[in-house]
Amino acid sequence: MRIQQNIPLAPYTTLKVGGAARLFVEAGGETEILDALRFAREERIPVFVLGGGSNLLVHDSGFDGLVIRIALKGIAQQGHTLTAAAGEEWDALVQLSAERNLQGIECLAGIPGTVGGTPVQNVGAYGQEVAQTITQVRTIDRATLTPLTFTNAECGFAYRRSRFNHEDIDRYIVTAVSFRLLPGGAPSLAYADLQRAFLRSETPSLMEVATKVRKIRATKGMVLIPGDADTQSAGSFFKNPVVPPAVYEAIADGRASVPHWPAPGGVKLSAAWLLEASGFHKGFTLGQAGLSTKHALALTNRGGATAAEILALRDHLQAAVEARFGIRLEQEPVEP
Repeated sequence: MRIQQNIPLAPYTTLKVGGAARLFVEAGGETEILDALRFAREERIPVFVLGGGSNLLVHDSGFDGLVIRIALKGIAQQGHTLTAAAGEEWDALVQLSAERNLQGIECLAGIPGTVGGTPVQNVGAYGQEVAQTITQVRTIDRATLTPLTFTNAECGFAYRRSRFNHEDIDRYIVTAVSFRLLPGGAPSLAYADLQRAFLRSETPSLMEVATKVRKIRATKGMVLIPGDADTQSAGSFFKNPVVPPAVYEAIADGRASVPHWPAPGGVKLSAAWLLEASGFHKGFTLGQAGLSTKHALALTNRGGATAAEILALRDHLQAAVEARFGIRLEQEPVEP
């Protein structure tokens, strides 16, 4: 285990903001993770686990403790199941599944980050979420310093939620995830964007769908492109809120144009629509932080922004939406 000091964290995040880690370890295996946890316990210092950095907002003060960067690699196939180490790039796994004609995650193409973060947030897009295909999540229990594997049912999956970011937040470190996929299965075309894209064609291949999803995400600034400030973000910054039907009816007031979807416990609304209806257009800026010019739901670093500026913009947006609709938008990115 090699411990480094005062390592800037901004380069490890897609927002490119934030200070340094006092101590930093890059872990390429479970043994290194365990060694790092034991060291932190002995030194009585806090620990933050860093994955792909795509859902992360590091404060300007950095992190006064030990950052463990998960760099475990490897992908194995057994039957129809792909098992990927937590440090593998997520989009590379989606590409591999499409190449092997394994259906189930093709609509999640282009999402930045690593495999280990997907079960934590129950990553989803275009009608798919990883909870639909995950069979097992291998972890290290930070309390007992032992490996522990969870079945799908034990993960407590819900919309953008799991036990790993809710009741057991910060307890388990994901080291590998298994996905049971459908060989030769028809791609999911549940969302209107994809239905329109393939309106005049026969059933597209999984590769065609994955490629199209990346192109659609690129038009919304949701695919990382070097030099494009619109992609210097944490993706969708706010969750789509789920509200009681009566709240939706009051907001819609007879209009059919308010985007909404059925959801457990109520009606899911579009956070992007709520922002725009509250007066925030694409490209709105506050200091060096702003909304993407392509998608109102992405808070971006327009160039040289500080974490404080991102947070100020967040607070400004939340306050406006709450004042207009009585809904408090909940952010997705983690703050160590």
